[in-house]
Amino acid sequence: MEPTHPDRLVENATAPSAGGFPGPDGKVRLRMRLPFRRGSSYLTPALGAPLPRASTPTSSNRSNQRMGAGKEQENEIMDFRGIKDSVALANGIPMPWLGLGVFRAKEGEEVAQAVRYALSIGYRSIDTAAVYGNEKGVGEGIRQSGVPRSEIFVTTKVWNKDQGYASTLRAFEQSLELLQFNYVDLYLVHWPVAAKFTQTWRALEEIYRSGRARAIGVSNFMEDHLTELLSTATVRPMVNQIEFHPRLIQPDLLRYCADRDIQIEAWSPIMRGAVRDIPEIRTLSDRYGKTPAQIVLRWDLQRGVVTIPKSVHPERIGENADIFDFELSQDEMGIINALDTNERLGPDPHNFDF
Repeated sequence: MEPTHPDRLVENATAPSAGGFPGPDGKVRLRMRLPFRRGSSYLTPALGAPLPRASTPTSSNRSNQRMGAGKEQENEIMDFRGIKDSVALANGIPMPWLGLGVFRAKEGEEVAQAVRYALSIGYRSIDTAAVYGNEKGVGEGIRQSGVPRSEIFVTTKVWNKDQGYASTLRAFEQSLELLQFNYVDLYLVHWPVAAKFTQTWRALEEIYRSGRARAIGVSNFMEDHLTELLSTATVRPMVNQIEFHPRLIQPDLLRYCADRDIQIEAWSPIMRGAVRDIPEIRTLSDRYGKTPAQIVLRWDLQRGVVTIPKSVHPERIGENADIFDFELSQDEMGIINALDTNERLGPDPHNFDF
């Protein structure tokens, strides 16, 4: 079957005041909601029925879902109801606020069982990448779960050695083959490889227009990378997945992305477990009867940051999702915001050699 684009777009001169958004060609359009084809749960959404609606926090509108854009928003309280809540990306596609990361999960049964368990308790977002080497197991876990493919938000990424226009197109086909899907929900440029990422992005734009990626974005891009990309792009990135945690907030980058309607997504949100060693986090943990990780994941959401903690352990996967029955106060949000020391745990996007 030839893939179809998930959104049917209608040009409308008054779109900005009526909920419009920039389409693949950069024109402002209105979104018409369309359904997924019944009986084809692992195929591309069909034209003719509504996309799943984004379930957004009741206390916020679209503009202040992008937290961290200004001082007045840093301590905003947002009303999240549960694990299936989602944020509408710039093109209207709903992306769950909480997902499962599978970095370093072993290919085969280990990653498949983690995915199956996560989906069984309500997760609806799985984040993988070509370089993780576990896309096949992710696809198997999704199929074994019994949850319709149309209900699951699947992200994968093109690795650095495959960047460039033609090579990215080939890498995407390989990812689809391993996943055994004919579309993904989000395709990302994994790192800003100099002299290559603009051509890589051109390939992602082609993939997006084909309907085989419902949304496209970047990972580990700083302001200068984004400025260079946007100088030639015809489709603006919808997501920037970055290292984000209490010791690395990057307010200037958050503001830059918020101003351009680019959703921030956090990797390493709990600092590889090191959040448990921060006294202020432990105090809040004791106050709420929650783990330090749960405190920080809740902080992510209230900052308007999509978060994807990684684990293959059922108890930890469940624990990470148990963050919807409490709410940090504005003062408590401020306490965590003040922990920022610009400390990276991962590579510097301006200085990496892989």
